[in-house]
Amino acid sequence: MKYRDDIDSALRVSGRRADYCEIRFEETDNTRLTYRGKSLDTIAQTSGLGGNVRAVRNGGWGFASFNSLDDLDSKVAEAVAQAAAVGGAKTELGEVEPNVDVVPAHIVNDPAEISLDEKKRLMDHYNDLVWSVDGINSADIVYGDTSRKTFFGNTDGSYIEQQQVHVISRISAQARDGSDVQQAGFSLGSQGDYDVVRDLDDDVVDAAKRAVGLLTAKSIDGSERTVILDPVLAGVFVHEAFGHLSEGDNVYENEKLREIMYIGRKFGGKHLNFTDSAAIPGLRGSFKYDEEGTPATRTALVREGELVGRLHSRETAAKMGEKPTGNARAIGYNFPPIVRMTNTIIEAGEATLEDLLEGVDDGVYVRNWYGGMTQHEMFTFSSGEAYMIRNGEIQEAIRPVMLTGNLFETLKNLDGVGNDLGMNQGGGCGKGGQMPLPVSNGSPHIRIQKCLISGA
Repeated sequence: MKYRDDIDSALRVSGRRADYCEIRFEETDNTRLTYRGKSLDTIAQTSGLGGNVRAVRNGGWGFASFNSLDDLDSKVAEAVAQAAAVGGAKTELGEVEPNVDVVPAHIVNDPAEISLDEKKRLMDHYNDLVWSVDGINSADIVYGDTSRKTFFGNTDGSYIEQQQVHVISRISAQARDGSDVQQAGFSLGSQGDYDVVRDLDDDVVDAAKRAVGLLTAKSIDGSERTVILDPVLAGVFVHEAFGHLSEGDNVYENEKLREIMYIGRKFGGKHLNFTDSAAIPGLRGSFKYDEEGTPATRTALVREGELVGRLHSRETAAKMGEKPTGNARAIGYNFPPIVRMTNTIIEAGEATLEDLLEGVDDGVYVRNWYGGMTQHEMFTFSSGEAYMIRNGEIQEAIRPVMLTGNLFETLKNLDGVGNDLGMNQGGGCGKGGQMPLPVSNGSPHIRIQKCLISGA
């Protein structure tokens, strides 16, 4: 256990003056390639190391980061002094049994075993494929992989070493006709599997062709229609529109959210079941312990349409009289952990896609996503693709649309959940200046009645 003696010694000597103290140290290795237009814009391999001390005393928190273990005692003292300066209440932390563990990375095909030259050749090939399609005006390609090994100890007696390896890629093609610019693309990712970026030729060419095709596609007028979301966009919907409202710090700190996100509130029918879990093996939001040493859990958020749980750190759990859920996460050593989602899903129902399409005479089928925003219960999302539904069949492509609405009304109108759960691992979550945090989200196809849509 590489840094255990250093961490234990500093906690024993300087951390005893705090009600609670923890030290996290990490080693990182990163590779990144970006393409803008026809050219390779950035190619880099970087390494880093650093850590932080977090201490609480009389309810006040102190935080100090560092890049060398040589002065660890002084950094612990600094964090404790900060905590003492701002403390003025009782320290409340949810109980977690101490753990001593070493958790290796989940590896399928380690990107560290692939040469930088080979990674570049593959991305060069994908860039050439985008530009092989007539009508393409620009392209954006990103490839990245990260290895992060953390070493964590606290005054409760935990010491945990944990490693994660992530691979991500985003490929986007743009087409232009005068001032009209259209784009299409996709994002993907994995935990520990370089193969996720291989054999994408057909997907790359399809994205480029879709971008060109959108120049002649029609836009839809704003209206309320029946909308069917694919697993990717439905997963983004549950993450953005519902997941952030389930984070304990957001609820605790906002009186309005406490009023609308109370345990027992009914959101919809028995087909609505939402879960967040880092304990699902192998996904980008998966881990064995969070940044506070709390074991990953499977947290039921909604069961049969009723709010039954939310996501917590040790502090938010204690303040709200609930149990820690293992959702305290930080993107790096220079940030304190805050409550974050992991793998957030709408659980599968019983309907097939054909069942959801049945009876939809004039609707819209939406796939993939470009972005969105939420403000409490209000949301707006942009689809990556959109197609008309007529007489129960998916027909011609139209230009991407925006979906807008009130979360609670929308959940009441969510009347169909498919049986074809799929996971989206190509995104990253942002909160509190920490982004993009590795997460995944997923869902089967879902159907929403009376959804307000408009041209993107």
